[in-house]
Amino acid sequence: MRHNHGEYGRGEVHTNTVEGFYSIFKRGMKGVYQHCSEKHLHRYLAEFDFRYSNRAAVGFGDGPRTDEALKGIVGKRLTYGGPARY
Repeated sequence: MRHNHGEYGRGEVHTNTVEGFYSIFKRGMKGVYQHCSEKHLHRYLAEFDFRYSNRAAVGFGDGPRTDEALKGIVGKRLTYGGPARY
């Protein structure tokens, strides 16, 4: 995009998309997590990608969003491995 030439979007892609995503990410990092190590950054980004892609503005209510989240646990196990080690 060339903002200096008045270009702010191409088709369905525009700067509002990334600004909206970053707004949700920043709000969550300041309000919920307060700290993010570089080691786990990809996990935080994946969570906020899910939140942004499945928000009410694109037609996801609580029920469909929950169904979509639960699809991610298929074939995975939760195990207790003792205290967390960072």
